[in-house]
Amino acid sequence: MTAWSRIAETLRVAWRCAGMARHALWAAKTRSLFVVAGVALGIASLTIIVAAVDGADRKANEMVALFGPDAALVLGGNIQTRAVGQRTLTLSYEDAAALRRSLPGAYLVVPMRSKSNVQVRYGGRVTQVPLVVGTTAGYARAWDWPLSEGRDLSEQDLTHSARVGLIGDTIAQELFGQQSPIGRTVLMDRFPVQIVGRLSYRGVTGGGGPVDDRIIMPITTLTKRFHLDRKYFRALRIKFHHPEYMSEHVANLRSLLRHLHGLRPEQEDDFTILTADEILQFLSTFKGGLVLFLGVTALVAMLVGGFVLANLFYLGVDERRAEIGLKMALGAPRWAILVQILLEAVGLTLIGAIFGMFLGIAMGQLLARLGVLEILFSWKVFGFALFASLAIGLIFGLKPARRAASMAPIDALKGS
Repeated sequence: MTAWSRIAETLRVAWRCAGMARHALWAAKTRSLFVVAGVALGIASLTIIVAAVDGADRKANEMVALFGPDAALVLGGNIQTRAVGQRTLTLSYEDAAALRRSLPGAYLVVPMRSKSNVQVRYGGRVTQVPLVVGTTAGYARAWDWPLSEGRDLSEQDLTHSARVGLIGDTIAQELFGQQSPIGRTVLMDRFPVQIVGRLSYRGVTGGGGPVDDRIIMPITTLTKRFHLDRKYFRALRIKFHHPEYMSEHVANLRSLLRHLHGLRPEQEDDFTILTADEILQFLSTFKGGLVLFLGVTALVAMLVGGFVLANLFYLGVDERRAEIGLKMALGAPRWAILVQILLEAVGLTLIGAIFGMFLGIAMGQLLARLGVLEILFSWKVFGFALFASLAIGLIFGLKPARRAASMAPIDALKGS
């Protein structure tokens, strides 16, 4: 027999084994269902892991692009200690003025204060704005956020507490549709504000939700209109020359703020400094915890599915001794029996993988809608799922398959 003939015969036997495997799986439907369910749960967890990690990477890139590598954001209060009753309004206008004068490398210092959930009306259209931000001149420049039309806030707007504002792209579309909002006046809780600039669309989310759902106005106007504290503000955006020296900039910033606030060496900071690197570090830590938690869940589920598969296949081999013995007596080679059992195991795990992927996608979509996780599905998900299911089938199906293949035909027939 030539080499090509042997290969053709091997393929024919393998195809017949695959057909017998299909019949065997269908005959043991309940047993097969247990294996499929165990593998599906593990693959669903694995699908969510891969999609969540990819989503976290995308989120990290969006946030870093939004934040900027040459900037720092200072928040009032120490968000790391989370002390009960701690003050969050610890940044003052005197701090901002001192930083403009004395902080090395800084070229832009922009304080910010905000008011959430404000109703805005134009004509017959009404929308709820999640965030109204009060700030000083240079907001668009401070956040590297170009205007699609109009102008930025000016020092004159701040000095005169002008009733003017910048509008986010999403709010502009809700209120004005395709019309330009520039020069038009909206009512913000019955307070008239003239729109002087429109921020370009970004399509990403920040800590408070989508960044395009906001209106920007002079901080002096915001504090007067909503009767907010006029000495302190909530956050401070600082832009630096030479972003390659950000660690030195942050050290200088922390030292100067501690001096301005009169903090002793043993006292904790009463402010929080955030940079792009710290955001990435936080997201990496979060991603690592997520992978660990879901990874353990996926591993346990797949191991359970694998052990169920191995045990049920052991039982199946004992129940099919007569079938196996008859095939071997009729000339079936041992490797053909081995291949048949392995194909049955791999077939079950592949079916489990398909169900698991659909289950994982559905769960991922649910978690994304609830805002629990950022999910991004890619072909990587299918690759990992198929590889994991094949590995489970081959690893846990090998021993029962070897046991079946090692039977002596006469003993197998006698045992029946």
